Amino acid sequence: MMMLRRDKKDEEDGGASNPFQGLEKSSVLQEARTFNETPINPRKCCHILTKIMYILNQGEHVGTTEATEAFFAMTKLFQSNDLFLRRMVYLAIKEMANISEDVIIVTSSLTKDMTGKEDMYRASAIRTLCKITDGTMLQSIERYMKQAIVDKVHSVSSAALSSSLHLYRQNPEVVKRWVNEAQEAASSDNVMVQYHALGLLYHIRKRDRLAVTKLVNKYTRGGLKSPYATCMLIRIASKLLEEEDSGHDSPLFDFIESCLRHKSEMVIYEAAHAIVNMKNTTARELAPAVSVLQLFLSSPKPTLRFAATKTLNRVAMSHPAAVTACNLDLENLITDVNRSIATLAITTLLKTGSESSVDRLMKQIGTFMSEISDEFKVVVVEAVRALCVKFPRKHVVMMNFLSSMLRDEGGFEYKKSIVDCIISIIEETPDAKDAGLAHLCEFIEDCEHTSLATRILHLLGREGPRTPSPSKYIRFIYNRVILENAAIRAAAVSSLAKFGAHCEQLLPSIVVLLERCLLDDDDEVRDRATFYLTVLKQQQKALNSAYILNGLTVSIIGLERALHNYTLDPTEDAFDMKTVPLDTTPLAEQKTHQDTAPTAAKQAEKMVASTQEIYAEQLAAVPELATMGLGPLFKSSNLPSELTESETEYMVRCIKHTFKDYLVFQFDCTNTLNDQQLENVTVQMESSEGFEVTCYVPAPCLKYNQPGITYTCVQLPDDPTAVTSTFSNTLKFTVKDCDPNTGEADEEGYEDEYVLEDIDVTVADHMQKVLKPNFLASWEEVGDENEVEETYALGSKSISDAVKDIIGFLGMQPCERSDKIPEGKTSHSLYLAGVFRGGHDTLVRSKLILQDTVTMQITVRSSDLTVSEIISAAVG
Repeated sequence: MMMLRRDKKDEEDGGASNPFQGLEKSSVLQEARTFNETPINPRKCCHILTKIMYILNQGEHVGTTEATEAFFAMTKLFQSNDLFLRRMVYLAIKEMANISEDVIIVTSSLTKDMTGKEDMYRASAIRTLCKITDGTMLQSIERYMKQAIVDKVHSVSSAALSSSLHLYRQNPEVVKRWVNEAQEAASSDNVMVQYHALGLLYHIRKRDRLAVTKLVNKYTRGGLKSPYATCMLIRIASKLLEEEDSGHDSPLFDFIESCLRHKSEMVIYEAAHAIVNMKNTTARELAPAVSVLQLFLSSPKPTLRFAATKTLNRVAMSHPAAVTACNLDLENLITDVNRSIATLAITTLLKTGSESSVDRLMKQIGTFMSEISDEFKVVVVEAVRALCVKFPRKHVVMMNFLSSMLRDEGGFEYKKSIVDCIISIIEETPDAKDAGLAHLCEFIEDCEHTSLATRILHLLGREGPRTPSPSKYIRFIYNRVILENAAIRAAAVSSLAKFGAHCEQLLPSIVVLLERCLLDDDDEVRDRATFYLTVLKQQQKALNSAYILNGLTVSIIGLERALHNYTLDPTEDAFDMKTVPLDTTPLAEQKTHQDTAPTAAKQAEKMVASTQEIYAEQLAAVPELATMGLGPLFKSSNLPSELTESETEYMVRCIKHTFKDYLVFQFDCTNTLNDQQLENVTVQMESSEGFEVTCYVPAPCLKYNQPGITYTCVQLPDDPTAVTSTFSNTLKFTVKDCDPNTGEADEEGYEDEYVLEDIDVTVADHMQKVLKPNFLASWEEVGDENEVEETYALGSKSISDAVKDIIGFLGMQPCERSDKIPEGKTSHSLYLAGVFRGGHDTLVRSKLILQDTVTMQITVRSSDLTVSEIISAAVG
């Protein structure tokens, strides 16, 4: 009773004290010596075992020697017949199984308990025995496990079935022999036994689609009394429907729909959840499930209300019209005592409401925002963002609502979500730009979070100069230079420089402000101010674009590595920036972190090698490729191309690596036949467009289900305009038959080959995406010296389809959000930026007009005339 008593001080602190807080591992393990005492004190030993398990579950590291000593002392407790002590021993053995040695020493004791007459021991003994059993011992307990699966005591049968499921992951061949017993258990009247039996049967057969289909057909016709088992059957049937893509005319769909009328609420919800998450479901097919969920909305059980609201919230993303019928019930839940339900209800209403209801919904949200936690406030903000995309004309109401939320108390994640929402509204709705920037300017006056302030300053530098009155933002930005910490001051300096680079009338004032920053205490701020002043005083648009408005697009890690290599090899040649790989960081991340000024240590922590840099290191480690002088890696394809079907005997996929004068094709190969071993594996490639294969790097050996890599190096044609081709591919190898059980291969083999899918080399394989925040400045920087203009009639039926096709074919990065096309628009301008193989900056301005089909006028500017001609001709 002393352990259960709470002191008055504990009650004042708002919670019960933890009796195990501050335990020391060494003292607890020393207490384990008590287990050797005679007679055994069950109560004291239970308390010590609880301490040991507490330490293990808190993540405390216990050495193998310490764990083994405690475990052997624990085995002495089998001499006691105390029920509670014995069950604690079982739990402790399971915790110790992975860290102590020789745990199999208790196998005989556990087997005795498993087959004994004391039912309270048997289920726990089975779970513990299966935890410590390995493949060599499983045969010895197989007979006992089979008997336990069909045992009349339900707890024993359920324990045996669930343990068999864990054993199946390590020894599937043995557990497969227990199918008859599992089928007998599946006819049990006990709900948990039937549930575990069905789960075991499914996992045994899940790799055989026909067997799973037969299993589902058998039990969908009746025979399942357990609601848990019925829920599992619904999930299996849903997965089959998705794999077979048989549509909603299947008997399986009829079964799931029939479960909407089941007597168990659990099964009804599972069926409704399955239907609303199916692909290509129409509003008519959703209607029965939505009706059931609507009934749950008025249930007295909070769990059902929560589940129904959460599911309807998800449905509202894809089928808002189907959920509209529930709006009245959802409005009643706005005042629900459970604030989680209220939050989900309001966010669902935001997704399904009409434009006329936005004002009323915003007022309703404001009444309960102060009552919910930041976590739920973030959910509401995300819903407001979605609503603004849906009804852009209501941006004024929503922007005012968000700005009032910014002024309220809240943590970093909450404030960050509001800032993200306002920024997305600014980007999606041009009319909201002035209001949004004004609200953000007010926010940074009192912003406590450095990362948010620097992000807003970056946004002001990017969008502010292009507003009708850019000068009004200067005061807010310069205040940050005076009042804030070094990181924010550095970001403010960068933002000021962008105003000076873009707005000639503001340049004298900006120069004066930046000169004041030369006396700053922080070297980062001084260095930025000095650099920007030097560039701005040149008054050259090309310099402003390259070094202020757009900046470098190279990988920081790659630049560091290239500079290091340059210093190792003394030369009189200047360092060439074209040898540095481009930055392949996700664009959203670039926007978030650009123009921030964290310390050097924090920057180093954030630097992670990109996929392309990892590929570059892998290719450099291949001796045959290293001797060819390929030069720096320009680009690697983002996604591999599948060259075989998923169920064929050999699986091959290709990743294309582009260099200045070469293409290297990396083939990831997997042998799925367990009776064959492949050696000297290569992919022979042929092309008729002048591409010449110069080197094959074979995969030495492909054993069963062990992937290997082979490379094929191709030299590009001498003609610079020949950039596209189609390669026919054949997988060639030596086959050696092998024993499926041992994996031992024959000494002699025979030559064989396998035809693969063709590989297309397109313009996109020679182009790397780069982000140009200020496209107009870049356009003027490149100039019209190498400009090429063409007009084409495209086969696309809409502007959006044409934009998607052009971006995909050219492999360039959309700028100025020009890939976002409002509905119903019949004319559009698309801006694209990239770097062509060899380091040639390339910009595309495409004007699209929709009549019967899309007509496109494409203008290409590049640092090389040949590249401009290639790009302009590629689309046609």
